[in-house]
Amino acid sequence: MDFAFHGVPEDAQVAEFAGRLSKALGRRGHQETAAQPGTKLVFSFVDRERPHPFRRHAQATYIVALLRLPEEPQDFLRTAYPFLVRNLSNLLVAVVGGPQPHTYFLTLERGYYPIRAPFDSAAHADEVAERLTPLATSQLIVDNVFEPDLEESLWQGDSATQQLRRAGETLDHWDLLPTPFPIQEILPPEDFRHLERLFQIGGLSYGNLSQRRDERRFWMSGSGVDKSRLEEVGRDVLLVKDFDTQRQAMRLSVPPQVRPRRVSVDAIEHHMIYREHPMVGAIIHVHAWIDGIPSTEVNYPCGTVQLATSVATLVREAENPSQAIIGLRNHGMTITGHDLDDIMERVDGRIIPQVPMS
Repeated sequence: MDFAFHGVPEDAQVAEFAGRLSKALGRRGHQETAAQPGTKLVFSFVDRERPHPFRRHAQATYIVALLRLPEEPQDFLRTAYPFLVRNLSNLLVAVVGGPQPHTYFLTLERGYYPIRAPFDSAAHADEVAERLTPLATSQLIVDNVFEPDLEESLWQGDSATQQLRRAGETLDHWDLLPTPFPIQEILPPEDFRHLERLFQIGGLSYGNLSQRRDERRFWMSGSGVDKSRLEEVGRDVLLVKDFDTQRQAMRLSVPPQVRPRRVSVDAIEHHMIYREHPMVGAIIHVHAWIDGIPSTEVNYPCGTVQLATSVATLVREAENPSQAIIGLRNHGMTITGHDLDDIMERVDGRIIPQVPMS
């Protein structure tokens, strides 16, 4: 994997950390290069006053924002998350406080967790490199193929989309749907258009839910939509019919008169589970937790083949795959059921809003 640094470090501590990190990645066989549009991994130093993000030309480029916060904020997530977005990043690494600062990872899924090793040690850079490498080399599946072939009888939805609507309203009532992040309001128009072109992204929202339509197809919530208001077929709720292995894209049936929205990024994970387990009739993903559940080992990003495979493996190993509850490390849960009503009844009163971080 080639990697590069973009921009200017804010202070000597961040510059020294970048040097140690470069050596740690080099020891793992990765090569530092100049920052180019196609570089696999780019560390972008955050300018808190005037952001100058690195603009990737390919989805496969993984960007890590390096943020310096001289003091520990009262609310780290609220303070740091906008910098992750403004720098068009997949991940943010924050160096916080001093003279012996703490280091935190912050993900797009709003999970954040500390690096345990002392900041100025070689072990610290090794731990950062060890955690980063599998994330930066994971394969993202976000492309959609929209086919205007949805049968007219489904243009207004069916009983499954009604369950999706009710489940979304219930999750909102349980306060498990964080407010969608208004990236279009904090990014300059040219940066927002850049993300739209590259990732077909229209916003950031959290959690998703789906329900099987038939043997091969399933309804799923759209990307960036308010999950408590799943109303329009083709925009808020979409029918996933297949995965195109050659194009590495989800295939969707949409009404011909609707300008469609991309399906949730986790569609590849749901597709894997539905195809392997005919008795699974519904799936919910929330950024919350239930004590005592099995969990993935690596916090792969949403929408990657690696995360989907990890979750699908744990579903397969569950005592009852059709009613499994799987933890996603530093992230949330994926829950299967016979239908959405079944899932909601089983987890009512058991969910912990805060995901444990490690």
